[in-house]
Amino acid sequence: MITKMMLGLFTPSFSALERVKAQSYWRQCQRIYRFQPIYRTNGQMMGIELLSGIFHPAEPQKFVSPELYFAAVSLNRRLLIVEEQIDLLRKWQPMFEQHDLLVSINVDGQVLELLQTHKNLKKKINQMPFLRFELVETAENALSIPLSQIEHSDRLWLDDFGEGIANFSSFTSWNYEYIKIARDLFILLRQSDEGVRLFYTLVTLMNRYSKGVIIEGVETEQEWAMVRNSDAMAAQGYYLSRPKTFDFLADIPIHFPD
Repeated sequence: MITKMMLGLFTPSFSALERVKAQSYWRQCQRIYRFQPIYRTNGQMMGIELLSGIFHPAEPQKFVSPELYFAAVSLNRRLLIVEEQIDLLRKWQPMFEQHDLLVSINVDGQVLELLQTHKNLKKKINQMPFLRFELVETAENALSIPLSQIEHSDRLWLDDFGEGIANFSSFTSWNYEYIKIARDLFILLRQSDEGVRLFYTLVTLMNRYSKGVIIEGVETEQEWAMVRNSDAMAAQGYYLSRPKTFDFLADIPIHFPD
């Protein structure tokens, strides 16, 4: 069970020993990387998103929230994890280039800023033109410099729009390459005729501020049909493909079967 102590939400009543135990828990956690394909509405694969599976050795079959894990570990550890992910993706570079696929990884604002000072990592990124970075809505607030001063800012995607504190300024303040609409918002809008109309309008509006919109969490044939009837560029979700380990990457269909 993940307690508030483990989440790093300490209060003065917690002992130093409890804090050490929480830190030790997160340090012992291990990572496994999976991917989920992103398909254009015409069925052609657009790319993949790299997903981090976090687990503790005591419960290897139980995944822990990646958000909680990355919030608990140090900034330098988070940067090392990004480098670990980049090194994994470099092994598959010929396939990505052959099929003209994009590959996205999730980073927070602090890691994105720290990347600017890491010459070795910047060199690797320059050699991977297919690599993209997904930022949550609040990531820009963690930066001490504007996004315009971030190298590779043209590779940024806005992740999970509508997850928690969605507001229009999150995509109007910066021209993200692509904007991803969170499943929670997608499902909420599907519940009424007015919401469906708003969904179509929202997607059309977002296209004005980006190269396209990607819908997350598509789980049924009906949801896929709704996405295809909109101005969205692409989607991902269990209906299209469940997350898989990279052992299966070479077997994934480049075109989603109708």
